[in-house]
Amino acid sequence: MISFEFIDVEVPELSSELFSFWLADCIREESKSTGEITVIFCSDEHLLTMNRQYLDHDYYTDIITFDYTEEDVVSGDLFISIDRVYDNARLLNVRPETELKRVCVHGVMHLCGYADKSEQDSLLMRSKEDYYLDKYVSRET
Repeated sequence: MISFEFIDVEVPELSSELFSFWLADCIREESKSTGEITVIFCSDEHLLTMNRQYLDHDYYTDIITFDYTEEDVVSGDLFISIDRVYDNARLLNVRPETELKRVCVHGVMHLCGYADKSEQDSLLMRSKEDYYLDKYVSRET
C-alpha cells in the first residue's frame, strides 16, 4: 500500500490515487511487490533537519529515502521537500508536477535496489526515471 502524508506543506496538483497506481506499477515492472510505502511531503527546513540528524549532512536535498525492503517486497518512507522540487523544476525548466513525479519514482527506484553514487549508477537511475515518467505521461493522455 502506498500512502501520502503532508508535514507543513500542501501539494495541490497531487492525484494520490493515480500516483499510487503508477508507483505500484513501476514496482511491479521491476518484478517486485509493493509493501508499505509512505511518501511524506515536507518543507526544506524539515528535510534539512532530518538530513542533519540521520545522515550528518548539512545541506538541502529533495529526497531522503528510508528503505525497509525485505527480499522482493518494496517498503520504505520517502521524505520529499516540496520547496526543492519547485526550485529544481524552475532550474531545470520543467513543470513542478513532472519534477515531483521524477523525485517520487527516484525514491521508489532506490527502494527497488538502484543506487546513484557512481556516474554509471546515476545514468541507469536517470534512464529508469525517464522510462517510468514516460509511462505516467502516456497514461494521462
